[in-house]
Amino acid sequence: MALTPPGYLPRLIDTIIEQHLKSFGAVSIEGPKWCGKTWAARNQCKSEFQLTSNNLALLKIDVRYAFEGETPRLIDEWQDHPTLWEDVRFEVDRSPEKGRFVLCGSSTIDPKKKKHTGAGRIGSIPMYTMSLYETGDSDGKVSLKELFDNPAISTDTEEITLDRLIDLVHRGGWPGLLDGNADPTLVLRDYINKLCEEDSFRIDGKTRDPHKFRMLLRSLARNESTVVSDAALRRDIVESDNEDLGDSTVDDYKSVLERLNILWYQPAFSTNLRSSARVGKTSKKHLADPSLAMCLLGLDRQGAINDLNTFGFLFESLCEHDLQVYCKCNGYELFHYRDGYGNEFDAVVERPDKSWGAIEIKLGFNQVEEAAAKMIKLAEKFSRPPAFLCVICGTAPVAYRRPDGVYVVPITRLGP
Repeated sequence: MALTPPGYLPRLIDTIIEQHLKSFGAVSIEGPKWCGKTWAARNQCKSEFQLTSNNLALLKIDVRYAFEGETPRLIDEWQDHPTLWEDVRFEVDRSPEKGRFVLCGSSTIDPKKKKHTGAGRIGSIPMYTMSLYETGDSDGKVSLKELFDNPAISTDTEEITLDRLIDLVHRGGWPGLLDGNADPTLVLRDYINKLCEEDSFRIDGKTRDPHKFRMLLRSLARNESTVVSDAALRRDIVESDNEDLGDSTVDDYKSVLERLNILWYQPAFSTNLRSSARVGKTSKKHLADPSLAMCLLGLDRQGAINDLNTFGFLFESLCEHDLQVYCKCNGYELFHYRDGYGNEFDAVVERPDKSWGAIEIKLGFNQVEEAAAKMIKLAEKFSRPPAFLCVICGTAPVAYRRPDGVYVVPITRLGP
């Protein structure tokens, strides 16, 4: 019988974990702290081994204590005893049985210190904070997967207010904030403080300046959902905080954020063009959840209303976060597109067969007409045209297909 916690909300990753357990001897779930990894693992496992101080002492005596129990067996926060990766790989090699272990970790160890990647033995799964579909804030009546089939969609009318969108970004996709009892700002400030003051040291024992670490996070927040370069991040820190971080420091701190699963990338899309336009190759940078950026920027509801330009980027981040979750559960890849003439698609979804769809993200319904016209014009430049064009809109009252074929979908109607 699974260890499913009471009140567990099903996650889209559940199916992915099940599939991996049928294909690998062990599965590693990797994501930021507090995104729900342990609960998702318990939903699949029948026994568990927590790396408490007492259990860490047991491991030094005999590592087999970690493996004794009904399978699938959860080994939580395994990175606190990094050699467990090699031990699990060796244990998996001893038996052809699939689905024996689930490893959970909020950080990854330095790849250079791994003797073996675990290829063929340990399947790795990235996990993100919850999408609006998973939290119940989207009814999912428009499926990203089905958009590739060019359906004739229509939904009932729903009023979506700016206040509601701001609240959704403010709360984010953290399972622990869904009941509405906690103050997101208070919780996320503490999360960020611990990230800067403790986690950045615990990951490898190297001392880092919490103030400089926080400055980099703020710069990433100011540049959320953009193709900002590392050099531009440095300039932004100098201009905004009057202090410089050297190239090596930015590289080091950014590497820590990646290993803590706090930073993820949306790569640039490349496909055949009829034109000779220079295509950008820089990835968009995203913090693990748009709520972190909102907290780092010190925005509350009124602050977001007073600065809709900044909130527009945070709303785009929310949509791209959800698209990433939906893509991963379908086996798709998420990109963005920008050429040398300033033409762009905010998001590009590509299937394994290389068919793709283009998406623009707009906060206001009044922006849809212009966005659709630009998408149609840009799509004509591709020798391999997109399977669909879609505008994800914050305040659109209904999902529908325009006469020109462009879909308009409220983010609160989108699902996998």
